[in-house]
Amino acid sequence: MRIATLAAALALTAAAPAPQKAPLPLKIGGRIVPEADGSVSFGWPGTYFEGRFRGTAVRVRFVAATDFFRLLIDGHEMRRFEKPGAVDAVIDGLTAGDHVVRLAKLTENQHGEARFIGFYPAAGSIPLPIVRAPRAIEFVGDSYTVGYGNTSTTRTCTQDAVHDTTDTQAAFGPIVARHYDADYRINAYSGIGVVRNYNGITPDIAMPLLYRRLKPSDAARWESSVGDWRPQMIVVNLGTNDFSTRLHAGERWADDAALRADYRRQYVTFVTRLAATQPQARFVLMGSPDFYADVEAVAATIDARWLGRATPLLFDGLARDGCDSHPSLADDRLLARLIEGAIDRIEPGWATTQDGEPSR
Repeated sequence: MRIATLAAALALTAAAPAPQKAPLPLKIGGRIVPEADGSVSFGWPGTYFEGRFRGTAVRVRFVAATDFFRLLIDGHEMRRFEKPGAVDAVIDGLTAGDHVVRLAKLTENQHGEARFIGFYPAAGSIPLPIVRAPRAIEFVGDSYTVGYGNTSTTRTCTQDAVHDTTDTQAAFGPIVARHYDADYRINAYSGIGVVRNYNGITPDIAMPLLYRRLKPSDAARWESSVGDWRPQMIVVNLGTNDFSTRLHAGERWADDAALRADYRRQYVTFVTRLAATQPQARFVLMGSPDFYADVEAVAATIDARWLGRATPLLFDGLARDGCDSHPSLADDRLLARLIEGAIDRIEPGWATTQDGEPSR
């Protein structure tokens, strides 16, 4: 579960002058940083921007470095963007009426960012106010949550292939969110752990620290307030990287028992901080057989303080046919069903008939 090394980001500046028409009001899924030119920069996987308009056309402006994006109208893919640089595109010829436009980030970029400039009405279209979903879910995790190489047809992948075959919007988090008609946020980073990253790399940065950043690659920008983000459910999948490789000489744990004790302690601290920041949220804590007993212990400790706040969830039986033996699209669907089953037990009123499959 190695951390991908992606290409250096391009300069993220837009060449065209700012449009004169007012942009559409935005619903944003993910963390963003407002920039001086009026754009917003972002880096976490799965980030999306959504607007509504009445008419037959809409204009989209953004700047990509290495990320791929999907543009959807009313849930259907209209364009896919896979080249770096500034994008200024008009989607027209739509049926007259009300429409929802969404730009969704597909890939993971750990060392750069993209910028979103805005959606703008075109050909006489008019903006409409945003509509928030009735529910909100946050997903915190590692490469499994990212959807690392999940569309690959082979387990053997170059780093470029990992990048190109990663589709976070088809990973288990967005599938679950679509199933419940929920807004979502994904804070995930390939190779990350609670106390120990894959193979012991970057020992000074684990998820409890990285989580506080507005962009993973920017150590100077920290989230000071959660704003209006109030998820009812937070799904955490962390631990695979902590335990998937043997300890090396010089690491700070004497043995596996010490590593597991530290994992449980720091995981409790991390979830406790999230629970205090998001008092309305309940937690689903995922774990494979390799560390599920530790996850159970963490959930029990959390519940001893806040009864009913944390639910452990065992996952197993994955084919792991994606890049570097990561979950495939079929595995993502299996994981989504497991999470939905846990949520249905926690919140029976959330049950829905939606299929949750990604729109193509």
